[in-house]
Amino acid sequence: MSISLSSRVPSYRRHKPTGQAVVTINGQDIYLGKWNTAASRAEYDRLIAEFLANGRQLRSDVDRTVVEVLNAYRKFAENYYRKDGRATSEYGGIKEALKIVRELYGRTTANDFGPLALKAVRQRMIDKGWSRSTINQSIGRIRRCFKWAVENELVRPDVYHGLMAVSGLRKGRSDAREPESVKPVEDATVQATLPHLTPVVADMIRFQRITGCRPQDVCNLRPCDIDMSSDVWLYRPDTHKTEHHGRERIIPIGPKGQEILRPYLLREKGSHCFSPVDSEKRRRFAQHGNRKTPLSCGNRPGTNRKRRPKRTAGEQYTTESYRRAIHRACDLAFPAPEPMCRREGESAKQWRERLTDKQRAELDQWQSDHRWSPNRLRHSAGTEIRKRFGLEAAQVILGHASADVTQVYAERDLQKAVEIMRDVG
Repeated sequence: MSISLSSRVPSYRRHKPTGQAVVTINGQDIYLGKWNTAASRAEYDRLIAEFLANGRQLRSDVDRTVVEVLNAYRKFAENYYRKDGRATSEYGGIKEALKIVRELYGRTTANDFGPLALKAVRQRMIDKGWSRSTINQSIGRIRRCFKWAVENELVRPDVYHGLMAVSGLRKGRSDAREPESVKPVEDATVQATLPHLTPVVADMIRFQRITGCRPQDVCNLRPCDIDMSSDVWLYRPDTHKTEHHGRERIIPIGPKGQEILRPYLLREKGSHCFSPVDSEKRRRFAQHGNRKTPLSCGNRPGTNRKRRPKRTAGEQYTTESYRRAIHRACDLAFPAPEPMCRREGESAKQWRERLTDKQRAELDQWQSDHRWSPNRLRHSAGTEIRKRFGLEAAQVILGHASADVTQVYAERDLQKAVEIMRDVG
């Protein structure tokens, strides 16, 4: 078995002209003392341990620039924040936060990046229109970057301690805009959207609305993950949002959810229940059913295909493709008024390029008001369960470790409060 050069550990060698032990790291010869002594062996072990811990790089006392530190941390984060072979959304948030630091202070010495520099970065985020919660999260990510840099001796320890002095933005005490809370989506709105979706995505929505699971959970659903030994099935996702905290996620599936799932369980146990491939097959079957041209004329089914299409239907929906499918259906169910509406046969790019800047802004606002995302189904389920069975029940169904988080998902039932005050107030 051959070993690549990049994976080899620099060897302990004898330098014949001087009789010393030497090791070559990153092209630099480092002398360790008299060859074959305990002291030189210990020095070699120390250098190699630091070399491997520092990403196979030799420690340097030269002051690094901010951009060098950011690039080193980005490479670390790209490998660390991964799940199922893909980068998580946290990595995307890190890149966006570090991008602003690079723009303002990229050529600055990293040891000179202090609290005032961090506050300037925060002000740039405010000027860009970021919400207060997003800014606080981004500042935390920048702090973690410099904490990692301290851990790997890329910057002085006091740099990180200085950044910790910058407090988070408080509600009502800064110019940052407040984030809009995620509201439950009305069932009437969902029903108006369903006819414009493929049957597979429509069933995903119905299943998520009943169970209150996360979009990730409905996308990852497989027959092998479901325990059907009792009247209420138990779905244990193979991967979920809080698994890195050592928590188990179990999603009960009642009769209504079981009825939705049964047609999708007749497949390989390890394959995903809701698949874009199935949606594409159904779409083509519907097209064939609506065909007006006789089979003896024109293209036969399966013949009009590109040899190397740029995009093909995957075996599994992602949270992004699931959300995009819903947004496309919303655009059909609630079309924007003229002249902002999308014309038949017009691509999304052509659609936006046709509009003026003012019309694009109006279109963005219209879509913001009339589009909904799958996370809102979870809020709807949490609100209904809390209303009927209480906060603790909603906490258990939604899989939250804290009731405070459930309060965010399950809106307070104002009607119940009104009825109570009608009696006591």
